[in-house]
Amino acid sequence: MAKRLWELFYTFAKVGVMTFGGGYAMLPILQREVVENKGWATEEELADWFAIGQCTPGVIAVNTATFAGRKVLGNIGGVVATLGVVFPSLIIISLLAGVITTFAEVAWVRNAFAGIRVCVCVLIFNAVVKLWKKSVVDKKTLALYAVILLASLLTDLSPVIFVLFAAVSAAIRLNADPEQALHAACEKFISRFTAMEQTALAEGRPLETLSKDELLAGWNAQKRVVPGGEQ
Repeated sequence: MAKRLWELFYTFAKVGVMTFGGGYAMLPILQREVVENKGWATEEELADWFAIGQCTPGVIAVNTATFAGRKVLGNIGGVVATLGVVFPSLIIISLLAGVITTFAEVAWVRNAFAGIRVCVCVLIFNAVVKLWKKSVVDKKTLALYAVILLASLLTDLSPVIFVLFAAVSAAIRLNADPEQALHAACEKFISRFTAMEQTALAEGRPLETLSKDELLAGWNAQKRVVPGGEQ
C-alpha cells in the first residue's frame, strides 16, 4: 500500500513540476503519465475528469489529480495525488517569492518568461487537439461545439453554464435515440472484453488472475494499435 501511495505521489509530483500554464497545459503530460505509462485511466475518463474539474470549485489541475488518485487508491489516493500535484509548485513558489520582484525587470528574465508563455500556448493547443479528437466525433457534436464557441466569444457567461448546456444537450440527444446509445454501449463493452482476453492470452494466464491495472493497461495498448479503432 505504501509503495502504491508513493508511486501515486511521485507520478503526480512529476506532472506538477513539468506543468507550466495551468490545468489545460497539463493535459498532454497527464495523458502520457496516467494513461500511457501507468494505465490508470482511459483517455475518455481523463477528458471526463477535465470537464468535471472545469465546472466544480477549485483549480482544474488539482481537481483532475483528485479524481485520478481516487480511482487508483480510493479516498486516500485522491488526497495523495492532490498533494503530489501541488507540492512542486508550493516549493518553487516559496523559493521564488522572495526574489522574483528583484529579478522581474532583468532583460534575460523577461525574455525567459516570454519564451515560457509561447511554450504554454503550444501545450494548450496540444490539449485542445487531443480533446477535439475524442469529443467532436460527428455533425451533432460539431454543431454543439460551434454554438458554444460562438457563445463564449460573444458573451461573458460563466464556463459552468456552457458545460451544463453541453451536458443537457448531449443527454437529450442520447435520450432521443436510445437504441443507438445502447448499440454504442454494447460495442464498447465487447471491444473492451476482447482486449482483456487478448491481454490474458499474451500473458499466458487465465483472465480472472489478471489485476485491474494489467487489464486496463492491455485495454489502452489495444486502443493504440488497432487501425481505425478508438484513438
